[in-house]
Amino acid sequence: MAFGVNTDILNDIIDGLGLETKQPQTIPALALAYLGDCIYELVIRTMLVEKGIAHVSELSRAAVGFVKASAQKDMYFAIEGVLSEEETAAYKRGRNVKSSGVPKNASVSDYRIATGFEALLGYLYVSGRSDRVIELVKLGIEGRERSI
Repeated sequence: MAFGVNTDILNDIIDGLGLETKQPQTIPALALAYLGDCIYELVIRTMLVEKGIAHVSELSRAAVGFVKASAQKDMYFAIEGVLSEEETAAYKRGRNVKSSGVPKNASVSDYRIATGFEALLGYLYVSGRSDRVIELVKLGIEGRERSI
């Protein structure tokens, strides 16, 4: 990778801060979605910077096209056919959880699917499978581009 990104950042964080490793199944679905949102945004931002977008306003505008709920819904539908049973279960766990609200620019349906997508990415991250996160994001981007 051009940035020399450490794909084992989770272990570095846990070890460096003296934290205890948690099993992904014990972490609440919304907490997994919280982490997944961050990991997804990091992957997208890295991709946009690596593509040569230099101005922060352009980066932000381009990132929104990937991170809004409707875009995450599209990403999920582009990858759902390649998910394992375990991954589908992690997605459904996030999708089915009750959250406190829905952003005004998203439908309830899109928001729930996006939350499931984020929970899936968070689950994979906490499971030490950052490579799978990147693989799924790549497949999702390719799938979205084919449907446009």
